[in-house]
Amino acid sequence: MMIKETSLRRDPDLRGELAFLARGCDFVLPSRFKKRLKSFQQTQIQNKPEKKPGTPLPPPAPFPSSPRPPSPVPHVNNVVSATLSINIPRFYFPEGLPDACSNHEQTLSRIEAAFMDIEDQKADVYEMGKIAKACGCPLYWKAPMFRAAGGERTGFVSAQSFITIWRKLLSNHHDDASKFICLLAKPSCSSLEQDDFIPLLQDVVDTHPGLTFLKDAPEFHSRYITTVIQRIFYTVNRSWSGKITATEIRKSNFLQTLALLEEEEDINQITDYFSYEHFYVIYCKFWELDSDHDLYISQADLSRYNDQASSNRIIERIFSGAVTRGKTVQKEGRMSYADFVWFLISEEDKRNPTSIEYWFRCMDVDGDGVLSMYELEYFYEEQCERMEAMGIEPLPFHDLLCQMLDLVKPASDGKITLRDLKRCRMAHIFYDTFFNLEKYLDHEQRDPFAVQKDVENDSPEPSDWDRFAAEEYETLVAEESAQAQFQEGSFEDYETEEPPSPSEIGNKGNKIVTSSLSEKCGKLQSVDEE
Repeated sequence: MMIKETSLRRDPDLRGELAFLARGCDFVLPSRFKKRLKSFQQTQIQNKPEKKPGTPLPPPAPFPSSPRPPSPVPHVNNVVSATLSINIPRFYFPEGLPDACSNHEQTLSRIEAAFMDIEDQKADVYEMGKIAKACGCPLYWKAPMFRAAGGERTGFVSAQSFITIWRKLLSNHHDDASKFICLLAKPSCSSLEQDDFIPLLQDVVDTHPGLTFLKDAPEFHSRYITTVIQRIFYTVNRSWSGKITATEIRKSNFLQTLALLEEEEDINQITDYFSYEHFYVIYCKFWELDSDHDLYISQADLSRYNDQASSNRIIERIFSGAVTRGKTVQKEGRMSYADFVWFLISEEDKRNPTSIEYWFRCMDVDGDGVLSMYELEYFYEEQCERMEAMGIEPLPFHDLLCQMLDLVKPASDGKITLRDLKRCRMAHIFYDTFFNLEKYLDHEQRDPFAVQKDVENDSPEPSDWDRFAAEEYETLVAEESAQAQFQEGSFEDYETEEPPSPSEIGNKGNKIVTSSLSEKCGKLQSVDEE
């Protein structure tokens, strides 16, 4: 659309705006300018006389006798005077960025060749490992591939059916996270729920060399799988939605850790998600609190953890449903084993981002997204009462508040946000001050310079949870080993012999742990039957 020079002369305001746009190189016309331009065009059309057939053109208007200097017409850029259609390249790829260099037909040829090596070209779940490698995927993708191709119904997967499914997957999903979601998720779902991980993890339990000792305790597989699932969601599901998306998987290390299972035979070396030692520590802690062994613990049971180190008010907040899923906790006042996994990791590693969010939700009593001074005083009151009962003079709340504000350095006066706690890197000290008396007293006795050194140290070190789990596992295995030798009548020999090597402890520990867990599972199974 071209605007005539006479049109510009008749509307100087419009001409000025066009000149302004030309000088500013603003290619997007403002809405107010569009409206004025449209109304101006309509006026021009209405005022234009209708031409009849055979009517001669009107004579040109005579110029005035006294010539008037024409008004200067600003140079209007052609870019502004013409409607532009700008091509913005696509920048959002929810299924991964397509790779133009990838050769899908070559991949499908490798898959077909792999099926040729299998009898009748029908692969069971174990032979699907060869197919997974031909697809360029980690070994432990084999169970999801087997289920996605319908192998669970027939007991095998044919070459034709798998190639058809994999061809469709390659054309619609372009990165590992998107493919993984497609294989595990339910039909027409774009996210993963907790039960979607069960076939994958059951295959890990059945086939990983580091878990062969669990074959003698099949009743205990579900406990290990539940623990791993909760650890996956604790770390990966940053939105707390209960559904893991492809974006969350891309931002996590889960797929890389899953690929490590193929290379590492000792599963305890993979401390993220799959460590059996970590599972054993978590379950034993739960077993100690679950007095009736029904796989649920009450508020009174949880308060006994670590010799009642946590305050009653924070435990009440946990059972209020602030950080638990489902309505069992609120209605029946019971916490499941899955919820206990979240509690234990959060309690022992308050530097973890999920832990910081966990305890922030608990302390945010009114749910307004900030911790007010009233809420801080509410939790500190019980700490003062407990310290006075122990004969320790507590610090006045006003003085403590000054210390905490100096520690956190909140962006807004009078309130502390989740962002403030994550930024200060002292969240563990802050939380322990208000609801964990034992750890609060430990922090008070530490050298403040040592605390600051720990905060400034960015070197990759084991997390607080990794250290806690390693120490507790050694303690539990030593107790089980001493008890077993005492029952065999060799307790005196145990005191005099040299301590075994770490490898020997591991071998003995696995056997002792397995027998101990089997005994506990037997009791749980009898409770379930009743």
